[in-house]
Amino acid sequence: MTGLARLMVPAEISEQALLACAVIARHVGGTLAGIQLFGSAIDGGLKPHSDIDLLVIVRTRLGESARRALMLDLLTISVPPGSDGRWRALEVTVVAHEDVVPWRYPARREVQFGEWLRADLQAGIVEPPVVDHDLAILLTKARQHSVALVGPSADTLLDPVPSQDFNRALRDTVTQWNTEADWKGDERNIVLALARIWYSAATGKITPKDAASAWALERLPDGFRPVLMAARAGYLDGGQPSALADGRQVGAFIRLVRATIEEILVA
Repeated sequence: MTGLARLMVPAEISEQALLACAVIARHVGGTLAGIQLFGSAIDGGLKPHSDIDLLVIVRTRLGESARRALMLDLLTISVPPGSDGRWRALEVTVVAHEDVVPWRYPARREVQFGEWLRADLQAGIVEPPVVDHDLAILLTKARQHSVALVGPSADTLLDPVPSQDFNRALRDTVTQWNTEADWKGDERNIVLALARIWYSAATGKITPKDAASAWALERLPDGFRPVLMAARAGYLDGGQPSALADGRQVGAFIRLVRATIEEILVA
């Protein structure tokens, strides 16, 4: 980590970020091109349940044994959101440079580690590389605001994502949420994600969840605000990300905001 990066990385996560970089470097070896810290750690401030978001760029695709070993090793330096202690949940995305430069949509990712995969990983289940529309959003975030922990900056390593592909990714994301089964148990995160996607669809920019939800609250009809207000309050105060109280209101909120986003994106 460079001296400038040390100044920009929040002190509370610097030890864990350094450990993560060491684990990643151990498993990807000489193919490592860069590691970028992005997300709330440097854009909007860490909240009680915020992940540490890392984007890893490797020069060539990883073999299955390297991917598996990396995922299992990351388990040892990550903890579920809300755990007591000094560590946080990690979210680590690995892409091969050849799969994102030149840019194409959708792009392939090698690995994505997150705490939602803990049970699968402990059972020996490791997801293979996949084509992922969300990379258009993730790489845009990293180019917009990140700190290089290893290697050059993100805007040096990565091509810009064209606005039409960014918008396609927003549209592809909201199509995942159709029925209650699609958001049951994850209502807070999805409500906040929709507010953020709405902001991005309207402005072409990316902003932290609390700022996006404040923006959306100013534009929502009165009857839909309580759902977003409850989700935002839980995100800011660190309460457990359990289901919001009124499932019917949540469903109505999701349908309204999804329709609003789709209307903007087809305009």
